[in-house]
Amino acid sequence: MGLFYIYWVRCDRLRGLDIEPMDRRFRTIEDRVIEHEIGEAVIECLGRRATTIVVFAEESDNEVLGLHALESLGLEVDPVTRQLREAEAISALLNL
Repeated sequence: MGLFYIYWVRCDRLRGLDIEPMDRRFRTIEDRVIEHEIGEAVIECLGRRATTIVVFAEESDNEVLGLHALESLGLEVDPVTRQLREAEAISALLNL
């Protein structure tokens, strides 16, 4: 849907987790203004946990783990393998 910084999750999944929705208006990278409910959730991926904004996606929307969510987890996508890995910038900051 064009929002790379947020985690898009089907609304039935979020409601099943008791995530409280709020209304929010967004401008997409396609320069469209859309309205979707959003909430905050603790997410976990590859053993890392972080709090991020989640969008209550409709059934027709793709579920997307966006850039903001990945950065919150200290992860990035390897451009060669297309697999998630620990972000190099995070490693450098933490001296790992």
